[in-house]
Amino acid sequence: MEIYINGNIRKFDSGNMTISALIVTLNLTGKRLAIEKNGEIVPRSQFSEEKLQDGDKLEIVGAVGGG
Repeated sequence: MEIYINGNIRKFDSGNMTISALIVTLNLTGKRLAIEKNGEIVPRSQFSEEKLQDGDKLEIVGAVGGG
């Protein structure tokens, strides 16, 4: 499966992946993230249910703290 993440193509072996599984695969667990899938914001509460498909376009943005 190929997914565009922040404009870059990434290939994954799994054809049945959720956004939660992708977060684990990308080592982003525990990060404060906002994720847009194909132009629509995905609420955090739906990460475990939102399935990814070949060709999906994701934008992943992490919150940065500091002052």
